[in-house]
Amino acid sequence: MKIKIFILGILLSSQITTYAQISSDAERYDYFFLEAMTEREKGNASAAFELLRHCLEINPEASETYYYLAHYYLGMKQNGKALEAFRKASELEPDNVSYLETLAQMYLQSQDLKAATETFEKLSKAEPEREDVLGMLVQLYSEDEKQYSKAIDILNRLEEIDGMNERISYAKADLYWKMDNGKAALAEMKKLADQYPYDLNYRNAYADMLLANDQDKKAFDIYRGILKEEPGNSKVLMSLRTYFLAKGNTAAADSTTIKILTESNANTDEKIYILRQEVMESENNGGDSIKVLSLFERTISAKDSDPGIGLLMASYMQLKNMPKEDINRVLEGVLNKAPDNASARLQLIADAWEKKDLDRVVNLCAAARQYNPDEMAFYYYQGVALAQQDKNAEAIEAFRNGIGVIKEDSSPDIVSDLYAILGDLLYQDGYKQEAFAAYDSCLQWKPENYSCLNNYAYFLCEDGGDLEKAEKMSYKAIKAEAKNATFLDTYAWILFKQERFAEAKIYIEQTLQCDSDSSAVIIEHAGDIYAKCDNIDKAVELWKEALRKSPDNEILARKVRQRKYIRETKK
Repeated sequence: MKIKIFILGILLSSQITTYAQISSDAERYDYFFLEAMTEREKGNASAAFELLRHCLEINPEASETYYYLAHYYLGMKQNGKALEAFRKASELEPDNVSYLETLAQMYLQSQDLKAATETFEKLSKAEPEREDVLGMLVQLYSEDEKQYSKAIDILNRLEEIDGMNERISYAKADLYWKMDNGKAALAEMKKLADQYPYDLNYRNAYADMLLANDQDKKAFDIYRGILKEEPGNSKVLMSLRTYFLAKGNTAAADSTTIKILTESNANTDEKIYILRQEVMESENNGGDSIKVLSLFERTISAKDSDPGIGLLMASYMQLKNMPKEDINRVLEGVLNKAPDNASARLQLIADAWEKKDLDRVVNLCAAARQYNPDEMAFYYYQGVALAQQDKNAEAIEAFRNGIGVIKEDSSPDIVSDLYAILGDLLYQDGYKQEAFAAYDSCLQWKPENYSCLNNYAYFLCEDGGDLEKAEKMSYKAIKAEAKNATFLDTYAWILFKQERFAEAKIYIEQTLQCDSDSSAVIIEHAGDIYAKCDNIDKAVELWKEALRKSPDNEILARKVRQRKYIRETKK
């Protein structure tokens, strides 16, 4: 952007070196303006701003000073003052294109469309062949139905510069149509078709406009001509289908639909659009799926059918609550065409998981990792399935491989759970420090992973770790899930380890109330806490109950025999 800056040559000569030697206002102005620009280049905004304001005191008619001040007002969020300064700069120097352009953009930002339009008009007179300016004028005039004719005038100017083209002709025809001038719209499309007689798309657009003007016979003559040259022209077939539907000719519409889906050059988006229409039509008329499924089957069977069609069919079948086996058949068909289709494979994994077919989950994930090596979800589901099969080493390997493909935009829930389960497995296998590191990573991704908070806290407690840290994590978990017996037991046990026995008794009682069939471990914890609260009879009663559930527990048996708490020694 070029800005005029007036700096007298005398300032650059060696004859004047100090402000004291300057005698005229013009020289004073130039001196301070140069100082302002120097400060601006140094990044000293405040100094430059004050110097520019002083310049205006010397010369209130200096356009360039208003222009630069306006930018500082913008920086200070004083848009009103900025707009006024830009306007003043443009008034003082009306031929400055940079000033006009900046002012026009300011009017747009302030939603003053009338002023913006007037300013862009001035710009278009200053630079008549600037297509971006003319394009903006078309957009502005098109916002007001009273200004449609002006928009057309501007489009005509663009046409003089660029020549006739699809974008301009379509825009003009659309405006004529909005003005209820169908004849003019038709004439515009005819001109385009005549200008490019070998372009089938333009001929089709002209035929569409003929139909809109109730000239069906002429339109159909053109459609037939196009189909003779290109039998599978999807645009013509789409136009015909729309026409037949409007006329209520169901048989012709259905026949054309099949041609579009199976024989035309329609792209996937066009086919999906047609199929969605058919689904909506079917649902609005009772939901008979026979016709819709037939259309899907025929489309999928067509040459070069896109896998996206199969996914849409599977979604429709799920909507209609069709048998899972039939849906899986369609999804497997998608994978046969596109083995790297993650969506289809994830749906098959979900079904296998629901059926508890863990081997199938593992196999599906293993195949997915070959085709989608960067999709972390497959490592996660494979690891979980292996863990449930007690294949800890393989599960750990799957999770570790999954960590390698985690990205910034990965799902925090899945990443967090991956680290949490990895931590549990590592702890079970004796890798305690690695387990705690995994838990830390889990909580970085999702601080509210309450299962992780609970397990981390419990294992820290059991391992003689930082009890204060464990207590904080466990408390956060029970605050979130106050009826979770496992979480309550952990918190009670941490309090027990901190020798806060009375508090531990409160929480272990809540634990037993929330879990009518508590595990041997929880009942043993309860007995230990009651023993430390000097209620040995209740403690023995609880230890006996725990022993019935875990008869091989030697420590429990000793507690019952000796009627006292015995601290278990960690190996």
